[in-house]
Amino acid sequence: MSATSQTLDTQTIATLRSYFLGLQDRIIQGLEALDGQAFLTDAWTRPAGERLQGDGRTRLIENGNVFERGGCNFSHVRGDTLPPSASAGRPELAGARFEAMGVSLVMHPHNPYTPTTHLNVRCFVAFPKAADAAPVWWFGGGMDLTPYYGFEEDAAHFHRTCQTALQPFGEHYYPKFKRWCDEYFLLKHRNEPRGIGGVFFDDLGADGTLDFDHCFALTRSIGDAFLAAYAPIVEARRALPFGERERDFQCYRRGRYVEFNLVFDRGTLFGLQSGGRTESILMSMPPLVKWRYNWQPDAGTPEDKLYSDFLRPRDWASWKA
Repeated sequence: MSATSQTLDTQTIATLRSYFLGLQDRIIQGLEALDGQAFLTDAWTRPAGERLQGDGRTRLIENGNVFERGGCNFSHVRGDTLPPSASAGRPELAGARFEAMGVSLVMHPHNPYTPTTHLNVRCFVAFPKAADAAPVWWFGGGMDLTPYYGFEEDAAHFHRTCQTALQPFGEHYYPKFKRWCDEYFLLKHRNEPRGIGGVFFDDLGADGTLDFDHCFALTRSIGDAFLAAYAPIVEARRALPFGERERDFQCYRRGRYVEFNLVFDRGTLFGLQSGGRTESILMSMPPLVKWRYNWQPDAGTPEDKLYSDFLRPRDWASWKA
């Protein structure tokens, strides 16, 4: 497909769908190998006539050996009105018909020393209301890491894997998408990062200046790099001993995850605003969470280090022991 053509034909849609379904399968196979417990499968369909039509496949684990709760969703949906979360900054797309497809993942491990992680890769097509306007497509996504106790080598590995995945497409992508991730996953009401970031991008291809094949290949490279970025960290931290103190802090920090997803996350807001499947959308929520009034960690503790030193934008890809 040329850089100026914005129309996605039936074969292209089928190719996208095949990739996203295959990615979900490969990720689940890798996560099942880490956990030793099978993920359940919940396939669903939204028939014509409903606010949102299409189908999807939710893969979920609860009370596994490694993962307390987590899931990996595939969805392929169509709707008559593009929600505000997806049309923000694009007045010409307000109220447009749309088609969206992708994979979204969140994993919440049992062990507080094993970080939570998130991945999303997606493609949108919007059909503006203007009779002479061509459809507009774009890709988005990324992956990020949310540790409860900081290990520099884990953060460096995660970021270097992201950097390597983007390198074939241009040296400018990793620093741009890394900065975008740092800015996006910020709890603005607390002026506090959710985690140590990774990469995040959106609207890739929407302005018509990039070739479809380039954008799709870049998105695939991010999705394909996920297991290499996350699995070694799980293997290194899954068996570390922990007590009630660490577990309590993990549950407290999970509250930040909930706050971000319900207040700021564009994927969550898109799903809820478009009339998506609530169980699949809220799969990202951790199973146990705590909030405390104005709690502050004691100075010099590992919990204090997370706040004072670890949770800030850093050049993780250049970190050296």
